[in-house]
Amino acid sequence: MLLALVLVVSGGAAGYAFWAVRASLPQLSGQVKVPGLSGDVRIVRDAAGIPQIYAGTAHDLFAAEGYAQAQDRFWQMDTQRHITAGRLAEMFGPDEVKTDKTARTMGWYHVAEQEVTMLSPQTREYLQAFSDGVNAYLSGHSGADLSVEYAVLGFVADGYKPDPWTPADSVSWLKAMAWNLNTSMIDQFQHAMLAAKLPPDAAAELFPGYDYGRWAPIVHDPAGEQQAPATAPAAPAATATAPAPAPAPAPALPAEAAPALAGTASVRAALTAVLGQTGTGIGSNSWVVAGSRTTTGKPMLENDPHLAPSLPGIWYQVGLHCTKPSTDCPFDVTGFTFAGMPGVVIGHNADIAWGFTDLGAADSDVYVERVKGDSYEYQGRQVPLTTRQEEIKVAGGRTVSLAVRSTVHGPLISDTLPSAQQVSTDGKEPDVPEHGDGYAVAMRWTALDPAPTMNALFALDEASDWATFRAAAETFTSPVQNMVYADRAGNIGYQTPGRIPVRKAGDGTYPVPGWTGDYDWTGYVPFDELPTAFNPPEGYIVTANNAVVGPDYPHLISKDWGTGYRSRRIADLIEKGGKLDEAAMERITQDSYSGNAATLVPYLLRTEVGPQAKAAQDLLRGWDFQQPADSAPAAYFNAVWRELQQSAFTDRLSRAGLKAYAYPDAGGRWWDVVRGLLDRPDDTWWTSTADPSVHGRDAMLRQAMERAAATLKDRLGADPKSWRWGALHTLTLENQTLGTAGPAPVQWLLNSDSYEVGGGPDSVNANSWDPQKGFQVIWVPSMRMVVDLADLERSRWINLTGASGHTTADTYTDQTARWLKGETLPWAFGPAAVEAGRKDELRLTP
Repeated sequence: MLLALVLVVSGGAAGYAFWAVRASLPQLSGQVKVPGLSGDVRIVRDAAGIPQIYAGTAHDLFAAEGYAQAQDRFWQMDTQRHITAGRLAEMFGPDEVKTDKTARTMGWYHVAEQEVTMLSPQTREYLQAFSDGVNAYLSGHSGADLSVEYAVLGFVADGYKPDPWTPADSVSWLKAMAWNLNTSMIDQFQHAMLAAKLPPDAAAELFPGYDYGRWAPIVHDPAGEQQAPATAPAAPAATATAPAPAPAPAPALPAEAAPALAGTASVRAALTAVLGQTGTGIGSNSWVVAGSRTTTGKPMLENDPHLAPSLPGIWYQVGLHCTKPSTDCPFDVTGFTFAGMPGVVIGHNADIAWGFTDLGAADSDVYVERVKGDSYEYQGRQVPLTTRQEEIKVAGGRTVSLAVRSTVHGPLISDTLPSAQQVSTDGKEPDVPEHGDGYAVAMRWTALDPAPTMNALFALDEASDWATFRAAAETFTSPVQNMVYADRAGNIGYQTPGRIPVRKAGDGTYPVPGWTGDYDWTGYVPFDELPTAFNPPEGYIVTANNAVVGPDYPHLISKDWGTGYRSRRIADLIEKGGKLDEAAMERITQDSYSGNAATLVPYLLRTEVGPQAKAAQDLLRGWDFQQPADSAPAAYFNAVWRELQQSAFTDRLSRAGLKAYAYPDAGGRWWDVVRGLLDRPDDTWWTSTADPSVHGRDAMLRQAMERAAATLKDRLGADPKSWRWGALHTLTLENQTLGTAGPAPVQWLLNSDSYEVGGGPDSVNANSWDPQKGFQVIWVPSMRMVVDLADLERSRWINLTGASGHTTADTYTDQTARWLKGETLPWAFGPAAVEAGRKDELRLTP
């Protein structure tokens, strides 16, 4: 970014910065006229700045929600829509052309515009009302009045003025979220590249598959256990023992296609800088327990989605209340939504509660295409490529032309690579590159098939029972999710929503040839055949990115499930917890038990180490495998784990010519890889390619332990007992645009301090780090909530950051300290509770 000298030139600049920061703080009390309202609207905020909105009509309710979000988060909203539309270069200059080309090639915003036309008239009215509210705020605020970031942006994009908000701006963010949760694409690249570079047996060892013998699937009877509410806990259902079916053999692809595949595998990196860590390794937790397992006799529901951290956080807390609920104004709902999106995505209303976790479905396919000129081969004939011209405006540079080419399978994502590379190398925007004949890579993905998913979100907000909840879920298409449910009548349930493709052949494991047509999609799994459960006999449902169904389920959902470490641990804590209350539910969220340590530590304790590592090794004796921030054993164990991954896997994969996307992450799949090798002490993976004298399991474990001890002594001091996991495992919340690439004073202004964090990958208190880079936290529980269906006022919630996106607001990071401690805030719902917590009230008038 061209931000040199911003706010660093003189004391006068410092004064300007102070003025800009204070000018952006919105009016939270008093009265404001908002054109287009039909009556007065109240926005009541508590000490945390969370708005509870009261209106007489649905139009006014969503208009006020748009107004409130614009007050708090407009910079975030504006940058997010520029990400999805491929327009970041308009704001930040040439460095973002590569990001824009990726988003434009996939056509996120183009699809969102089509989806708006498919929505019900009622949903379009709600989206337009929200847009009207945002634009009402914009009409009276600009530049630093909107947010301090606009004052800084003026040094790059002089004269930049935000466009009016539109319904497509809201809908398009669903595409970015679907991308964040898409694991299928990177899984296919990993399978293909590892199979190409490693012997078959060695590659197979890196994908051990889901262990149904240890981990039960979410749903035991995919057709749904249709039972009355349980009155007493039943014994847990028997764990499935059938092995996970092996993936289908890799389709034959020409060697000449390898460069296109290898290059395209890095396409995700273009968006990671602005969206955060995505794909493999990211997970979420949710569980719901029946009244038979609670102190109140009514269900309780927990949810904590795991996403990349940012400042402000991705979620926006809100309450939406029609003053007199009716058919025309049916909303009395509260929970979490995304900045820029109306309604509530996750939360509860007066009758039901619901939550989401990622399912990890095989909802995309990578096709290798044979391209010749302006056509491609398909089923024995040449078919014209579909081409769409895009113009990318660039702050401080010239407009860049982009030809987006597509086959029947989807956009040619490999087309972004030559031009993106040229921008990076030459520091300028290239003209449209000449695409030669040969192999290209297309992506078919359910999120790029237009569908009216926004209808589902409003239908969820007004659902009142299991039937209306499932009706709402039926219209939810992408991303494919796990949904948990509870209601005040005492029922609990689970539903898979979303489009699961039906393939002619293949299982979503490997890239496939596009020219044959043999791997095309023929449709989607019917909703009534998707997994569901209602009042299962166990009296609880847990989703933690584990397998949804067993191997006998008739449809392909995924061959690359997450592991069951978290789901099994949560189930154990529920089963051993007696009658649960809200505090017990919250304690489960803070469990940081490491299943990896439980497996590996006995081997580490039997390993002979040198005197310099002996005191560190002794930390592991008697360790309970919990990982709080002040834990010395957790610090040492995770350092050993990182060294072990480097020696056993990263070094070998690097020497084989593989890139970072194939390297180990810190999480559960790699736990199982090592678990499978422990009883094979002479396996090839136990020989170091960097130092062949390190041969065999015991030698490699010894090396990892001694290196980890030496590293921690240098970083944390000579006394191992004083080491702290949190001193290594830190979280810094960053503004995802100026906070990552602006000059130091701007980053200081917008970003948080560094926080020490406990937990780890595939613990219930889940977060993760990248072994290639260090222990810095790269994804976290983005929020937490517990809903008590016996008394909604006893429900609790917490956000990662705060309600406001304004850096000097009291509510910018006020929830972070509680989040770090595992604490939550009271969650007011009814008028009396909202009034009792009222700090500010803003009245919007026509």
